[in-house]
Order: sequence, then structure tokens, then C-alpha cells
Amino acid sequence: MVSPSTYFSSQITLIAIFFFCSENFAFTTAAHTFGGSFKKIYAFGDSFTDTGNTRSASGPNGFRHVSNPPYGSTFFHHPTNRYSDGRLVIDFVAETLSLPYLPPYLGHRDNAPHGINFAVAGSTAINHAFFVTNNLWFDMTPQSIQTQMIWFNKFLESQGCKGTVSSSPECKAVLDGALIWVGEIGVNDYAYTVGSFVSSDTIRKLAIVSVTGFLQTLLRKGVKNVVVQGLPPTGCLPLALALARVDDRDDLGCVKSVNNQSYTHTVVYQKTVQDLRKQFPAAVITYLDYWNAYAMVMKNPEKYGFKEPFMACCGSGGPPYNFEVLSTCGSAEANACPNPSQYINWDGVHLTEAMYKVLSRMFLSGKFSHPPFVSLMGRKQHD
Repeated sequence: MVSPSTYFSSQITLIAIFFFCSENFAFTTAAHTFGGSFKKIYAFGDSFTDTGNTRSASGPNGFRHVSNPPYGSTFFHHPTNRYSDGRLVIDFVAETLSLPYLPPYLGHRDNAPHGINFAVAGSTAINHAFFVTNNLWFDMTPQSIQTQMIWFNKFLESQGCKGTVSSSPECKAVLDGALIWVGEIGVNDYAYTVGSFVSSDTIRKLAIVSVTGFLQTLLRKGVKNVVVQGLPPTGCLPLALALARVDDRDDLGCVKSVNNQSYTHTVVYQKTVQDLRKQFPAAVITYLDYWNAYAMVMKNPEKYGFKEPFMACCGSGGPPYNFEVLSTCGSAEANACPNPSQYINWDGVHLTEAMYKVLSRMFLSGKFSHPPFVSLMGRKQHD
């Protein structure tokens, strides 16, 4: 006779297998649907999307070792100036679309036929001058989302495009069939103002106004397929957990005040995206719900194969968070865990390849993309 404990254990295992298989089926379906549907990707954002525009010497203060091992150790087996042990969400998106990994804008030498990545680590939504004016010198990265637009315009001009997608054959060649990917942007704006007199309300308003203007500029160029990514629950990052009071926790076990901040930003940002859809009805703008996708994993990390939801794989200091500001990943004092696939977080702020893979599946399967990626495909076929 089977014992009750064995029975329930078996049922739990079967449920976990069901969810895993369902998610993999949805991801495989998405890969089938989207493979070959877009000719190129133009990506923007910060270190969660940057595939090499930053080096150790130019990275954000506190994370100045991205060019050192063990960054890149899991997949590429050497540092690629990605802030992870391997691939990012944008890399999994490229794979799904049967495209090569996006080259970084800085240092590229050809015409980038399959797209290019303008995202840069440490980048802000608000113009850098704001932080300088307010004496917020922790902002060691001068680039903002506006900088990335300047780079994008320079790239377009280098291809002979100086107008909208329909203004010339050159513009059509460079913009037609493109997926515009606007990754997470805004986390650094809040981080750079911690402990200052600048309120989070001010940062939220300025950041969203800035990103809205950025998106409007893109859409006025005539692009038709745009993906925008919200903020993650930043209170779940080891850096936030290590610096916050122990009584400042929410139901996820993360920093409540910080998560409330990023959640409020996310709600306002989603409303902004809805307004943009009304302004540009000819375009499909898909919003990726980073906050709730990440929170879903935090609620049941074991379901997704994670054993360490709060501790950084690469860092120093040991449990509970393995994060010390002056000895971050890649420094001589830091060490990496032997099994990063069991960790959600890589270096105290950025995520492991395993977590990025889980998130990309959640986004591409349509569970946390609004409208689903199928809408992008429908628009592409219509065009």
C-alpha cells in the first residue's frame, strides 16, 4: 500500500512536470511561430540587455569587472561583457527568431544586417545632466536612453536613412522587417538617487516622460513592431536585501519599500504604453510584464529549478546574500558558485542565464506579454 506522504509527493511531482511541459510546449510553439519572421532586431536598455557596449573600465561603479572571469563562463566560456554567466533575454529572443546574437553598437564595423544592440550598462531613462545637476556623482555611466537614440540615428544615417521607413529605399531596407526591443530601463535612475533629497515620485515622473518621448520618436519613424519591458521587482535583488532593514520585507521575502517603488513605476508605465497604442494604432506595442513574471518565479522557485532565490552565485561575503559592495563579481575577492543554474541571481543585481531563460520563455509563450507575441506575428504577416 502506498503511504499518504508518498502519494502526495508523487502528485506534486506530476504537477511540476505538467507545468514544466506546458511551458516548454508554449515556448516551442512560439519558436516555431516566430522563427524567421523578423529580419533584424534593434535593442535598447541597460545592463539587463547590454551585449557588450560596456567594458570593465566603463561600467557602473561597483560593477567594474564585467570583462573578467567568471562572467560568461556558462555558455560562452569567456567574458563577453554581458552582465551574467551566459545569455540574456535578448539572446534567447534572437535564437527564437533564428537570428545571430546582436553585436554591440560600440565597435561594430559592418552594416549589421541582422540588427544591433544599443543598450548600455548603467544607462538611465533620465538624461545624465539631471544627475550631475543634483550632485549625484554615483552615476558613473554618462549614457542615457537619449544617448542610445543619438547612436541609433547615427547608425541610420550611416545606412543612408534620414527619415521614416517609407521616406526612401534606404530607410525601408534598414527599418522594414525589424523588431524594436526596448528592454528594462529605469532601475538605475532609482539606484543613483538612494539617500538623496530627490524623491522616488520625481524619478518616476521624469523617467516615464523620458521613455515615452523615446518611444514616440521611434514610432514616428514608422516602425511597426515594438516590445517594451517593464521593471523587475528590484527589492528581490541581493544588493537591495543586503542594504535594507531586516524588518522591511514583503510576502516574497524581498524588500517591501523597494518592490513597492518598482511596482508603482510598472503600473504607470503600462498606462503610458496603452496611451501610445492609441496614438500609433498602426503599430503593435507589446508590453512584457517583467515584475509579475519575476514574482511568479520567486513564489515557487523550486518549480523552475532554483534552489537559491536570494543569494548571488558570484560575489563575496557568503550567506544569506553573498554580496558585498566593495568585492563584487569579477574582483579578486569574489568567487562563483559551481552550479549557477540553481541560482536566480548572478552577481547581486544581474540574473543568471538560467533565470533569463525562464523569463524569456514566460515572455515568448505569451503568459506575461500583453498583447501576446502572436500579435506581433499577426502584424508581420499582414504587412
